Amino acid sequence: MRNIVLFGPPGAGKGTQSEFLVHHYGLVHLSTGDIFRWNIKDKTELGKLAQSYMDQGKLVPDEVTISMLKAEVERNPDAKGFIFDGFPRTTAQAEALDAFLTQREDSIEAMVALLVPEDELKTRLLARAATSGRADDANPEVVQNRIDIYNAETAPVAEFYKSAGKYKAVSGLGSIEEITERLVSAIDD
Repeated sequence: MRNIVLFGPPGAGKGTQSEFLVHHYGLVHLSTGDIFRWNIKDKTELGKLAQSYMDQGKLVPDEVTISMLKAEVERNPDAKGFIFDGFPRTTAQAEALDAFLTQREDSIEAMVALLVPEDELKTRLLARAATSGRADDANPEVVQNRIDIYNAETAPVAEFYKSAGKYKAVSGLGSIEEITERLVSAIDD
């Protein structure tokens, strides 16, 4: 089974590139944002639990996020593998994902990180706000806060995969096709 963590800050192009990689490798795309929205919309037990934390302005605990992710993996028993997009966000989540996959006699093949300079991220997010209507992309202060949180809390996850010899960095600059070619090359290497 081929399991890839697609990693990068907000605006790096993870969602766009995931679409290509899913088709290229025949993988299942697991976006934690999509999983959260589905569980909350469908009022699953995990969705209700997550919503209760969010209603209090608290972060959803790792255990709840990981339980949602496990349920999605188990819903796809015939999958050739998964692209994890937006997960893991912390070293604790990376450790939990590894433990879960090990129980299934599986593992993460690679973490592929899209590297994009901060100024380019801001430009992309503001442009995305104009076309997608995402309010969180339209406010420069919110965008900066999301980037700051990524740098402080999520970027350190790369060290976890570097120490395991599974980290691969790819430039996230250029055309969509050029970036896709670099990702495929890194994954196939």
